[in-house]
Amino acid sequence: MNIHEYQAKELLRRYGVAVLDGHVAWTPEEAAAAAKALPGPVYVVKSQIHAGGRGAGRFKEDPNGKGGVRVVKSVDDVRTAAEAMIGKTLVTKQTGEHGKVVSRVYVEDGCDIKRELYLGLLVDRATSRLTVMASTEGGMEIEEVAENHPEKILKVAIDPAAGISGFHCRKLAFGLGLEGKQVAAFTKFVTALYGAFVELDCMIVEINPLVVTGAGEIVALDAKVSFDDSALFRHKELEALRDESEMDPKELDAGKHDLNYVALDGEIGCMVNGAGLAMATMDIIKLYGSSPANFLDVGGTANAARVTEAFRIITSDPNVKAILVNIFGGIAKCDMIAEGIVAATKTLHLKVPLVVRLEGTNVDLGKKILAESGLAIIPADNLADAAQKVVAAVKGA
Repeated sequence: MNIHEYQAKELLRRYGVAVLDGHVAWTPEEAAAAAKALPGPVYVVKSQIHAGGRGAGRFKEDPNGKGGVRVVKSVDDVRTAAEAMIGKTLVTKQTGEHGKVVSRVYVEDGCDIKRELYLGLLVDRATSRLTVMASTEGGMEIEEVAENHPEKILKVAIDPAAGISGFHCRKLAFGLGLEGKQVAAFTKFVTALYGAFVELDCMIVEINPLVVTGAGEIVALDAKVSFDDSALFRHKELEALRDESEMDPKELDAGKHDLNYVALDGEIGCMVNGAGLAMATMDIIKLYGSSPANFLDVGGTANAARVTEAFRIITSDPNVKAILVNIFGGIAKCDMIAEGIVAATKTLHLKVPLVVRLEGTNVDLGKKILAESGLAIIPADNLADAAQKVVAAVKGA
């Protein structure tokens, strides 16, 4: 689950992470009032959407105007900036051309920036450890730095049993060229950030840029926080931070039916049980010349009702030109899945080609149910056969 910058900063502040003072505003008048509550005389007005690149983005309503992050020098300018953002559609390289509507802005106090750095924490599955990444290239997308200047990315893996220590922080600080009291400030900052990451069950925390002020302080100028959805049952208070307007409606709908769904930009809808099998299914679709329209894992305990909901969500995507069902029957037996497929196809009046590959428990009975359904279901013997058939169906259409 992702949250907005202002929410992330408020959470991190509670753990002792240094952030600037600021207030969220839903109207230009609230933005002006927020500015009056800050010391000034410099203010920063930031569009609040779940996407990066806001400063370099452009509003659809004013493509030649300024971006979604603006530095101003008066309360009146804060109000004007908020008027130019709230209710408008901001397009960044992360939102795509459709953009995202800005419903609120964050008005923050200005800062004396001496240097901009990058700091990120994430779970590294290769080492099974929480890894701290840092770079002198603050303000840049870390993907760009990794591609063009990989030598400028510093990494420290933290043993979860021992936790973070001073030597971890000092190694990063010296690598970033910090000196004097900056090292102590950085150590305090990273230690607090690590504590927040662990206690809140985060997936990613990214501070970009992390700034060194003229006074030698270390401050988070931006903050992106993503939580592990599987751990949210331990953090009921975090659920209140969820902004459903920022979520894909199909993904939101899928979550309500215990379906793991991620919308993609391809043309073949996928319904699979098991995340690994779902990834393999998407890969083989690409291999045979097409693209998946989604990742959808119905889970190992799928039933007819869940299969019907899965089909409904898949077919709600107008880009879907065919559907590939790839099921390995275990707890959810193949005959049960087949009955669900038949029921869903009839209920939803499916109009796109449907290719089904079943394997596992009661597979023969499942195939018999599909064959005797009288529906135009294309059976497949194996995954390669299924991928070839569904790609051919799309190209034929």
